Amino acid sequence: MLKRHKKPENSRCSCDDDHEHSHHENHNHKHHQNENHGHDHHHHGGELNLRNEIFSLTVIFGFYGLGIIFEEQLHHKFYSVAEYLLFVPAYLLSGWSVLTAAGRNILKGRVFDENFLMTIATLGALAIHKLPEAVGVMLFYKIGELFQDIAVSRSRNSIKSLLEVRPDYANLKFDGAINKVSPETVNIGDIILVKPGEKIPLDGEIIEGNSQVDTSALTGESVPRTVKAGEPVLAGMMNKMGLLTIRVTKRFSESSIAKILDLVQNAKSKKAPTEKFITKFARYYTPVVVVSSLAVALLPPLFIPAATHAEWVYRALVLLVISCPCGLVISIPLGYFGGIGGAARRGILVKGATYLDTLTAVKTVVFDKTGTLTKGIFNVVQVVPKNGWNEQNLLELAAKVEAHSNHPIAKSIRDACDQTIDASQVENYSEIAGYGIKAEVENRVVIVGNDRLLHHENIAHDVCEVEGTVVHIAVDNVYAGYIVIADELKEDAREAIRYLKGLGVEKTVMLTGDENAIAARISQQLDLDSYLAELLPEDKVSALEKLFNSPKKYGKVAFVGDGINDAPVIARADVGVAMGGLGSDAAIETADVVVMTDAPSKVAQAIQVAKKTHRIVWQNIFFAIAIKGVFILFGAMGLATMWEAVFADVGVALLAIFNATRVLK
Repeated sequence: MLKRHKKPENSRCSCDDDHEHSHHENHNHKHHQNENHGHDHHHHGGELNLRNEIFSLTVIFGFYGLGIIFEEQLHHKFYSVAEYLLFVPAYLLSGWSVLTAAGRNILKGRVFDENFLMTIATLGALAIHKLPEAVGVMLFYKIGELFQDIAVSRSRNSIKSLLEVRPDYANLKFDGAINKVSPETVNIGDIILVKPGEKIPLDGEIIEGNSQVDTSALTGESVPRTVKAGEPVLAGMMNKMGLLTIRVTKRFSESSIAKILDLVQNAKSKKAPTEKFITKFARYYTPVVVVSSLAVALLPPLFIPAATHAEWVYRALVLLVISCPCGLVISIPLGYFGGIGGAARRGILVKGATYLDTLTAVKTVVFDKTGTLTKGIFNVVQVVPKNGWNEQNLLELAAKVEAHSNHPIAKSIRDACDQTIDASQVENYSEIAGYGIKAEVENRVVIVGNDRLLHHENIAHDVCEVEGTVVHIAVDNVYAGYIVIADELKEDAREAIRYLKGLGVEKTVMLTGDENAIAARISQQLDLDSYLAELLPEDKVSALEKLFNSPKKYGKVAFVGDGINDAPVIARADVGVAMGGLGSDAAIETADVVVMTDAPSKVAQAIQVAKKTHRIVWQNIFFAIAIKGVFILFGAMGLATMWEAVFADVGVALLAIFNATRVLK
């Protein structure tokens, strides 16, 4: 009665890498591309073959070890040919991916990247006969890349566990036979069987059987849920006990799990502002390094009498190796990817790194009430008849009028009525948004709705303020009584508000279409900072706009709603969060963050993960730049060799990578 909104026609999804993100545009999640930033070496996101990598490193170490052992003996006269026979294969085996990547990028017009720096530095070392150093740079760089690939694989695994909920087959029942088929081939209305231990392959309704289903892969909840005939189930749930017969209600491509899988696979496509900054930084930084190194190689011998070309060329090559931006280019996206994975482990789907950054700046969290802070499970607790009506007749009349409504309050009234409801008696049915319903039953005009509807229709009544959710009934403009319906707070609602305050959220606000008295009671119970009640959908957007008009007071604003009724507000917020999104297409498509359970405390967990990710990313930035700055100074002064250069590049990158993976924990 209080919130009867239509599902939005347009919903927002993903954004393209190469453009700034806008919260007010329609995007397509399936369209994404890798930003052209020149980082093109071998960890491309495929499966890591650790055995092949270890075998390759063993062979390289064999050549390299022999070269080091016999270097002194082989370094004289014609024996130097044998020295090259040991070091050059080791160089090519360890550096092939870097050399080919540099070549490909040059052909594409992308000259200045870390592959180019490594190639120039090591070829220069070979030219001045520093063979062990040249091979050492490539070898330890390859080891560093291997550790980076392992770290990336660990991050992917946290999200891959979510992808593993994808069902492999469905047991289709047709003409008395059971056939194992692909879920994509099953149509709406088909009957499928799900045996104990099998995944439910498609969204549907149980028509026979009862069981317990494990929803942990979807929601993160460890306690199985009991289901029975007449209840809906979602694709990806695991049937634990009994045999279930299910009527399919959605094709696989339209199911909640299919949309979730698509979002997970594309979540990393949206770059955070920090990532975009580092990409631009590397684009300008690398040419500066090359020019500076060239100056170090050429200028000192011209102005310093004792300086030799060989010494300063070597220093320039050391600078090139030290200056590689690989640690930043890799560890920062990995940090955000780890943040998305860490959130997924907690049953929270963040649709891109940009939302992690925005979550860290949220100062105001705005909640819807029904289904978000409260359970949204309504029960009739009191029927109060007036003007000659009795409880049974009043409840039966209200149930008939509510027969065509999908609202939870309407369902609670129908459930409370123990009579068979004949919906054919209802004529001229119309919903009045934000007020209730008007219809004709047996040639009598009946209205069922909130107190505002009575005032709107100028119906005299002696009751306005009632504790709880109230549905008023009037027949032929005469007040007939009211029904009181109760809704409960979610178990973790109070904890969620305290949790948010502890994370630095300054304002918690509730927007609801419910009566003012109910909103005031809920607000007091949860210790919210403010609330607005009796709002229509457009009123909620207007209320949010007022918060945006005072950015100093409210800062970045997150809105948490059920995703269908509140889709316009979710789309307007700086960060839109959908609760219970697996059951709602609008939630999945519109929200920036989807909480896979109905727990409001997950909102605070999402902010906590975002803050941890942001902290680790900036630790890596400052750490990498500081260490490289020190070693660049040492290199220019001649205090650092190629070996120190390797540490400054690969070592710093590895330390940054290991730090980035902490966000998964």
